[in-house]
Amino acid sequence: MSPLPGGAAGSYPDHLRELLEAYLEGLDLGADDVRTRLVAAMRHSLLAGGKRIRPVLTLAVAEGRGHDPASVLPTAAACELIHTYSLIHDDLPAIDDDDLRRGRPTCHVAFGEDVAILAGDGLFAEAFALVLERQAAAAPVKVAVLTELALATGLRGMVGGQFMDVVADRVDGVDLEAMHALKTGRLIEAAVTSGALLTAATAEEVERYRRFAAAVGLLFQIVDDVLDVVGDRQTLGKTAGKDAAAEKLTYVSRYGLEGARRRAGEAHRRARELAAELPADPAQLLAMTDYVASRDR
Repeated sequence: MSPLPGGAAGSYPDHLRELLEAYLEGLDLGADDVRTRLVAAMRHSLLAGGKRIRPVLTLAVAEGRGHDPASVLPTAAACELIHTYSLIHDDLPAIDDDDLRRGRPTCHVAFGEDVAILAGDGLFAEAFALVLERQAAAAPVKVAVLTELALATGLRGMVGGQFMDVVADRVDGVDLEAMHALKTGRLIEAAVTSGALLTAATAEEVERYRRFAAAVGLLFQIVDDVLDVVGDRQTLGKTAGKDAAAEKLTYVSRYGLEGARRRAGEAHRRARELAAELPADPAQLLAMTDYVASRDR
């Protein structure tokens, strides 16, 4: 079911997703006789499938700018490792306490809380190692990419936004838009801007990509909140209805289901406008935007 009434299913650049999947499958995470279980836990979550929206955005930017998307695979994969680490930690009993992710048992259910925490930590560190060791780029460009990733994941990004989410029911003044711009939007921004940085975009062009990514991040989060209400466990691959049960601050709790859908429609239109204005072929980014608007998981 599309979260937006009458929304046609968005197309998806599956050739980019398949390129990424092969790269992730081939990653050597350094298993040995002692660390085999830890690496198994990392791969359990990393290779659980999904549409890989963040890394595919990195690849789509490169392709749209006339570059071989394979040239940015290490950074694209790093975005997915960071995203997977965040999901492992979000699912822990201390935070969301979820038992299902991408259609399979969450990492702590399958391997225990102690191993799951370490698996998330390991994926986070390996993400930076991927860029440092495998990404072909001049040192200043690597520094710029790593800065984007670091800011997207720390206090000014995912971790800060996740903290706001955790305390939203106990602290007055938590801003819904600001919370999700950090929790969800910043890593999407980093994925998009990294693709631009690695393909010689100017500073002005990078900011145009950032504005587009911010609109996609907003769209993604509103749709996610809607799907928590209208989706089902089998299709979503995770537990539905948890936001309402936990009385979380969401776009649906703030604006109602139809109000959230209207805002998603506005964010979709804005993201498409910004994609069309980018200094490159926008076809794949438009396709990704449409997919985010119409996704059912």
